[in-house]
Amino acid sequence: MSPTGTGIEPDEIQADEIRTNANQATAIKEIVKEKYGQAALRVKSGGSSCCGATASTACCDPITTNLYDASEAGEIPEEALLASLGCGNPTALAKLNAGDIVLDLGSGGGIDVLLSAKRVGPTGKAYGLDMTDEMLALANENKRRAAVANVEFLKGEIENIPLPDNSVDVIISNCVINLSADKDGVLREAFRVLKPGGRFAVSDVVTRGEMLPEIRQSVLAWVGCIAGALEENDYRNKLAAAGFDKIEIEPTRIYRAEDAREFLVGQGIDVDAIAPQVEGKFLSAFIRAEKPEAKQSCCAPTCCS
Repeated sequence: MSPTGTGIEPDEIQADEIRTNANQATAIKEIVKEKYGQAALRVKSGGSSCCGATASTACCDPITTNLYDASEAGEIPEEALLASLGCGNPTALAKLNAGDIVLDLGSGGGIDVLLSAKRVGPTGKAYGLDMTDEMLALANENKRRAAVANVEFLKGEIENIPLPDNSVDVIISNCVINLSADKDGVLREAFRVLKPGGRFAVSDVVTRGEMLPEIRQSVLAWVGCIAGALEENDYRNKLAAAGFDKIEIEPTRIYRAEDAREFLVGQGIDVDAIAPQVEGKFLSAFIRAEKPEAKQSCCAPTCCS
């Protein structure tokens, strides 16, 4: 008899779990690609990227609106702004220096890449990484219109970044990591490509504290249309496990039950009844961390004392 008492060996159970997780990750990835591809096409046809909204509506308010000030919006093509599906403005909060090499994970229409390129100047460079052909086409068109030379958009997945080890000074991202089914993999890759002393500075959706699973699922569906936000302490732990230190999570917008009323009522949920489960527990946050500096090797007996 097998150790499980079912006639099934443990290795078979583990293999089934791996296949199930892989299938789920593939399904999520395909949903994300379809959603962002449709968003890019809507922008090209004169609409907005916001979860099926037209230019005159904003179905995801207050999450994706008013993230960029007028001066920033004036520096980039309108289509880059319309294509934004972010929940923050990492370029406003990240420390970017002249000459830095910046990588935007899930760069979409390129708004944060183009803004970063201006801040790092001609001696720096801004990469955008996206897996969606339609968004990459839109981003490259926005690059052409913005007439910036220090920008490059790469096709690929944030779980497998197509850049060498220790090649990037700053990683930014705008409400994309929450969409990955393999957040540990994303953070390990981010750590790998950052130079020692490099900075991780992303905007993302996180949750705070415990709540009923069905409430969490429904509100996250509103927050990101498709989202898998981590609880903030889980985010800290995953960053630490990847090797990061100096980890900070700074709330930038806290969502209330009223913010999601229309969406939740449409899902058959009594908003007033669940308000205590929602208030203050869903937030956009700016998440900072650093890759530790490389340790110096000991070259003499005195340096180890």
